[in-house]
Amino acid sequence: MTKIEVLRKPVEYRHGAVVMEGILLRDAATGGPAPTVIVCHGAEGRSDELARMAERVLPWGYQAFVMDLYGKGVSGSTPEEFDALMRPFLDDRAMLADRLSAVVAAVAGLREVDESRIAAIGFCFGGLCVLDMARAGLPVTGVASFHGVLTPPPGSAPRRIGCKIAVYHGWDDPFAKPEDVVALAAELTAAGADWQVRAFGQTLHSFMAEQANRPDLGIAYNARSAERSWSGLRGFLAECLGTGSSIVD
Repeated sequence: MTKIEVLRKPVEYRHGAVVMEGILLRDAATGGPAPTVIVCHGAEGRSDELARMAERVLPWGYQAFVMDLYGKGVSGSTPEEFDALMRPFLDDRAMLADRLSAVVAAVAGLREVDESRIAAIGFCFGGLCVLDMARAGLPVTGVASFHGVLTPPPGSAPRRIGCKIAVYHGWDDPFAKPEDVVALAAELTAAGADWQVRAFGQTLHSFMAEQANRPDLGIAYNARSAERSWSGLRGFLAECLGTGSSIVD
């Protein structure tokens, strides 16, 4: 595999009075505007672990933007802090859509970014975020949700979804029951979306997170399902973004 020299660029952006800071990750060999994958964090906020996961897309010929949704320097370290940070967005999905719109606009405005080729992926709460990007009609070509919450905003009016959607889901996830998967399929079909769902048996919530180890709470890493998901994502991003600038094996 060709060695990647990762460049990291902090990027500040705003939503109202809130100042946020994301990180643009790109291969030093990349020249000019490139296709970009926005990586949406879970309830904990932007983290070094998320950046490490985001680097997975760089050898495929893309760059990654590690999103910050909560505010510069704001993150959680306990379940109680996670809930306190995430809850306002779950309770006000219109506000969440506005915040996500600010993120996408900030990314599209970067000189390093080909604004016609932006996709988004998200984990846990971030999985809900990318689905809401699609529901809101934000200018992304595709979104991929990993062990995300699947329920739509309450009372939302149906609208056509133009971007591609992929969902990677643990069938035993207690936070997204089988009936939620069926309901999402019906929702996306009614919206005319190009969608796919890959469900993995014997797989719990947070199956992509190597540090997850609370099966008593329905949360556990699953290496087999994670690798199947990364493999599926590579093909999905190729559909959404083209072959990238320098894909290597």
